[in-house]
Amino acid sequence: MSTTVAQSAPSFTLPGVDGRDHSLADYGDAPALALVQSCNHCPYVRAWEGRLNAIQKDYADRGVRVVAINSNDATSHPGDSFEEMQARAAEQGFAFDYLYDEDQSVAHTLGSKRTPEVFVFDGDRKLVYHGGDRRQQRRHGGLRLTICATRSRPCSPGRSRRSPTRLRSGAR
Repeated sequence: MSTTVAQSAPSFTLPGVDGRDHSLADYGDAPALALVQSCNHCPYVRAWEGRLNAIQKDYADRGVRVVAINSNDATSHPGDSFEEMQARAAEQGFAFDYLYDEDQSVAHTLGSKRTPEVFVFDGDRKLVYHGGDRRQQRRHGGLRLTICATRSRPCSPGRSRRSPTRLRSGAR
């Protein structure tokens, strides 16, 4: 794995559980793109799935996209196979895209080390947030606030846009 976290969104084309290939260009109009290193078997990921679904639903009308990417080796983790991903997505009713990074190239490029691990990119696909668990999210303003900060207009009336000028990164 890389020891450096990506500062811009990596180019990719990956199969999704919906049967289509998805590329970075498919999300080109999104003012914020959250790439979430995910999988089926991790209890922390499972605890986050409802939250990720809610975020995607809450921000979909504003163009924000949440994309979960499973880079786990299905040989060592059979529950993380593409077929199991499709079953889990259908069972849970995922509102977000769930993609399979079989060769782990996206994980390596991102510098990902764990699941769940979140990388939020602004409209220019520059990294504005990198973090992991809820404690880190609370300490750094939370995923929802980070998504709001990447937008070109405030998320709600009367609230000013937070500046995403500094990288917010969870402690290692």
